[in-house]
Amino acid sequence: MDTGALPALPALLDVARPLLAAAFTLWGSPVTWLELVAVVLSLAMVAANMRVNPVGWPLAIASSLLYALLFADSRLYGEALLQFFFVAVAFWGWWQWLRGRGDDGSKLRVHRLSARGLALLAAGIAIAWPLAGALLDRATDSDVPYLDALATVASVAGQILLGRKLIENWLVWLAVNVFSVGLFAFKALWLTAALYALFAVLSVAGWRAWARVAAQAA
Repeated sequence: MDTGALPALPALLDVARPLLAAAFTLWGSPVTWLELVAVVLSLAMVAANMRVNPVGWPLAIASSLLYALLFADSRLYGEALLQFFFVAVAFWGWWQWLRGRGDDGSKLRVHRLSARGLALLAAGIAIAWPLAGALLDRATDSDVPYLDALATVASVAGQILLGRKLIENWLVWLAVNVFSVGLFAFKALWLTAALYALFAVLSVAGWRAWARVAAQAA
């Protein structure tokens, strides 16, 4: 599959072509201006999320749009499509953090997933992963369709949990980030691989920070 199978991306890639020029070289591979800006925005987003600051959502929208272009250029089509989902969920999550309500009708606050919720989360990922992998394998020229699909499906789950201020989103992101380090290294996206290694560390910090917030609210 070329990027023509993702209708909006060919024109966007043409517009963004100057940003795909190399800013510098890292471990023998070029790091583009696009990747560099996306990394900076992503770090700012995670810092805001750790502080339960809703400004993280517009930062997520901007970084996701940049990463959609970067991943499409690297033939990681599942990851590219995922970024558009992230944009949609970011608007939803932004509204949830500003106006959302918990199950008891009170203002949405940091809380934990129930045992039933954990089971549904695991089952959803287990079912969606092979389906997404098969779709990418059949419909694209991806050379890592099932690995791409696993990161994509788990990221969807993590983003939904984040939008509902569920502490477990950080555990999902920890798994996604560790896995993605290897995936992006395979694609020679070294700066992004390094970013996701840092994200893994920040996921642990985020888990601890949100656990403290939940304990104080209890």
